[in-house]
Amino acid sequence: MTNARIASRTRTTSESSIQLELDLDGTGSSSIDTSVPFFDHMLTAFAKHSLTDLRVKATGDTHIDVHHTVEDTAIVLGQAIREALGDKTGISRYGDALVPLDEALAQAVVDISGRPYLVHTGEPAGFEMHLIGGHFTGSMVRHAFEAITFHAGLTVHVNVLGGRDPHHIAEAEFKAFARAFRQAKSLDPLVVGVPSTKGAL
Repeated sequence: MTNARIASRTRTTSESSIQLELDLDGTGSSSIDTSVPFFDHMLTAFAKHSLTDLRVKATGDTHIDVHHTVEDTAIVLGQAIREALGDKTGISRYGDALVPLDEALAQAVVDISGRPYLVHTGEPAGFEMHLIGGHFTGSMVRHAFEAITFHAGLTVHVNVLGGRDPHHIAEAEFKAFARAFRQAKSLDPLVVGVPSTKGAL
């Protein structure tokens, strides 16, 4: 019987307060309230398409900017993923996905390597300055992936292959990451121990 791959994390600073719970072996159910509506939308998509049950309650100084709340939530999500993965026994380790959303197309590759590394390319010029949903700037997509990647100990490549609408581009990126992570975290019955010649990840 495999141990439950669950985690519960909190983080409180002068800028934000985060409460998060996840189950890596869930069905994709979620309850997300970060006080940043578009980020709620992205985390809901992540949960649904990675088959991770996710509960998030976050508040922060969004009257200044959404930056702190988004980044701090992504930090806690990464920490929870790392905790829930445990010693990584039996995981597939690698995952990749190519996801369209109308005219947008994004590719993500995930390695649960224990070594944080992000390669993030292809967003069109000016994307980082665009307001999505009136609150969330395009620049926050990379910030979120940086925080998740670093704190979860993942190697992640995200590449936007095409797209015009900033909402579609961001959502394709999050969905591609979710689908790749779903593969990587999945338990492979043929894997004995940890899938690394080093014996640890």
